[in-house]
Amino acid sequence: MRARPRPIAGRRVWLIGASSGIGAALARELRRRGARLAVTARRADQLDEVAGRDMAVVPADVTDRRAVLAAARVVEDALGGVDTVVWCAGFWKRLDAADWDADAFARHVEVNLLGLNNVLAATLPGLVRRGDGHLVGVASVAGYRGLPGSEAYGATKAAQLNLFEALRAALRGRGIRVTTVSPGFVRTPMTAANTFPMPFMIEADAAARAVADGLERGRTEIVFPLPVALGMRLARLLPSRLWTALASRGSRAGGPRAGGAPAGGTPAGGAPAGGTPAGGTRTGERRPDRGSER
Repeated sequence: MRARPRPIAGRRVWLIGASSGIGAALARELRRRGARLAVTARRADQLDEVAGRDMAVVPADVTDRRAVLAAARVVEDALGGVDTVVWCAGFWKRLDAADWDADAFARHVEVNLLGLNNVLAATLPGLVRRGDGHLVGVASVAGYRGLPGSEAYGATKAAQLNLFEALRAALRGRGIRVTTVSPGFVRTPMTAANTFPMPFMIEADAAARAVADGLERGRTEIVFPLPVALGMRLARLLPSRLWTALASRGSRAGGPRAGGAPAGGTPAGGAPAGGTPAGGTRTGERRPDRGSER
């Protein structure tokens, strides 16, 4: 059955992780198409640059549940309600499985999963009460299969893919639509620190257009660019033994799989493109030693 077109014009959108990369580009693209926006991230100065005079700026750290709840109230007042919630925050740091970094793994979970949990807790009840709404989650193709170097990032992206899929089924009868966005490599502050090859990389503006086009077409899953979408879908079908051999060979060769993650939710890097660094809000910070957040 063909999806029903969903115009963006007039939608009241809260975009979390909007200070740089895909999130910033998507905020501008949605505004250009007529949406009313509130944007959130930790860095108010960067949000101001993105928003100009066209969006409500509501700084918050997604890892702080009270701050997220307070931000949700401010957004509701600023927009007169929220129709669409876009999660585009994320944290990425490449791991070495032979020299395990428990703190880095925990930070991925704190931002990419617990931060998302805080946003869902602050927004889903209102959407369910109204019986209408749209949840858009930027995950990553890095969640499709395990990639050396992406043990933490990929694990949290796989969890996001599972979560959004479950929410789509659970909320279908309550008028809530759920769209999953899985980018490949996107040129963002998060991917700028990567030292491994990133094939089929696209610009953040192109990624934003792909997301907005998919939303207007009523897509439940948006994956781009096309070569990455096809390649990762094929990868899902490979037997575990074959995938392990291929991924291990790529790791030894220092190729793309050695570094791990495509953009998603901004992997927004090593992290693929889709998300804004860790707190959904450190979106433009580049700290290779500590990881990249948006």
